[in-house]
Amino acid sequence: MINQRIFGVSEIHLNFGGFRKPRNRMEIPKEIKTIISKLKKRGFEAYVVGGCVRDILRGIVPHDWDVATNAKPEEIQKIFPKNFYENKFLTVAVQTGSKTPATKEVEITTYRSESKYTDKRHPDEVKYAKTIQEDLARRDFTINAIALDDDKTIDPFSGQKDLKDKIIRAVGVAQDRFAEDALRMMRAVRLATALDFTIEEKTAIAIKKNASLLKVISKERIRDELVKIIIAAKAAQGIEMLRELGLLKYVIPELEEGYQVTQNKHHVYECYEHALFSLKYAAQQGFNIYVRMAALLHDIGKPKSKKGEGENATFYNHEMIGAKMTDQLLTRLRFSQKDVEKITKLVRYHLFYYNVDEVTESSVRRLVRQVGPEDMAELLQVRMCDRIGSGVPKAEPYKLRHLKYVIDKVSQDPISVRMLKVTGNDVMKELDILPGPKIGHYLDILLGNVLNDPKKNKKELLIKEIATLGKLTEKELSVLAQKAKKEREKVVVKQDEMTKQKYWVS
Repeated sequence: MINQRIFGVSEIHLNFGGFRKPRNRMEIPKEIKTIISKLKKRGFEAYVVGGCVRDILRGIVPHDWDVATNAKPEEIQKIFPKNFYENKFLTVAVQTGSKTPATKEVEITTYRSESKYTDKRHPDEVKYAKTIQEDLARRDFTINAIALDDDKTIDPFSGQKDLKDKIIRAVGVAQDRFAEDALRMMRAVRLATALDFTIEEKTAIAIKKNASLLKVISKERIRDELVKIIIAAKAAQGIEMLRELGLLKYVIPELEEGYQVTQNKHHVYECYEHALFSLKYAAQQGFNIYVRMAALLHDIGKPKSKKGEGENATFYNHEMIGAKMTDQLLTRLRFSQKDVEKITKLVRYHLFYYNVDEVTESSVRRLVRQVGPEDMAELLQVRMCDRIGSGVPKAEPYKLRHLKYVIDKVSQDPISVRMLKVTGNDVMKELDILPGPKIGHYLDILLGNVLNDPKKNKKELLIKEIATLGKLTEKELSVLAQKAKKEREKVVVKQDEMTKQKYWVS
């Protein structure tokens, strides 16, 4: 049973709301209607099929369109000269000339049936089917086994009812569907997560029975389905569904190791629960995939590092152990090297220490160098997820806002004479003088002028100003330099006050 502490439900059939039925069925785009019309004029059948039908019936605009027909691939090619056909699955990609991405290229597939799946992923042989009903029978779930045209709806497996009831149900015998293509088990969870649907009981039982078949599926395919679960609004429920159905151990076994592993007095939840709550907050805030993955995995090293039990248990160096584990598991799932490095870095440094009165600006600069300025915002987001996942009420307390202020402050270019488009060498060359304190006076005055009017920071203008200043006495030069320094200090103080106001710190 799904953990009631996490989601407040007691069955695997998660239900998050009613079916939203559109007042009128969404119109099929003219490009798709044209394809269907041309096929029918040549004496063939043609229907819109697959995920686009599911979206139409839910009142959502499809991202792509698929058409099924009893025309053979070579017949489709004759009707639509602008095409691409180079596969074993009887699918011809047709160029429509549309400027809309969803209808620019449409896949037209001949009715087909499929034989034995030796590799649990691809059919050993693809054969022509005679009817649309036979073609729909090979599909994965009832909500994806509906065909439409302008005149009628073909729904042999009651997919419309399952859409209304928000149910993911395998077509025909669930055991057979998953034995054919084991990735369908991950897809069931992905669809249930993304659509807020439940998984029908017999389908769920078949997934549990066949979960081990995931071992023969390519890691890339598993990764793609996992990412789609993670980016869904109900991502945490999706991960818990994977665990309940016995799939998580074949996807991220390291995460399941934290199940029922208790923590110490600083945490309300067990390790696994904490990871789910952290991910749940990341999804609620709309954080990106890097933050979501890091939120899920940031404490993955705790089970291996745990010493002792009860409120005084320790997890020393769990962030370093977790970073190594994260690197290994993401590499195993064939994430890109760039993604592996970024997520691993967020896990490694999520435990940074910061207390307003104890941590110096130099230590913050060191943290920024280690993480990289471009990734600091995401690291702080991971920390916020960690806090909420620990059961505390505020994601961003005063000290975290203060850290943001210090990071912003140390990341700003310091106000100094190095901002000028001229250097001390330019001063010496223009005035034909030797190095000495006077060079600093000239540069201080020039900087003061530029701070008042940034448009003056051009080399030719500054050279002219140097020539003018060269006519002043040493006393006049010193007075102007001191005045310029005081003005610069005012600018620095004002800039700091504005940065503090930005983060509501004092």
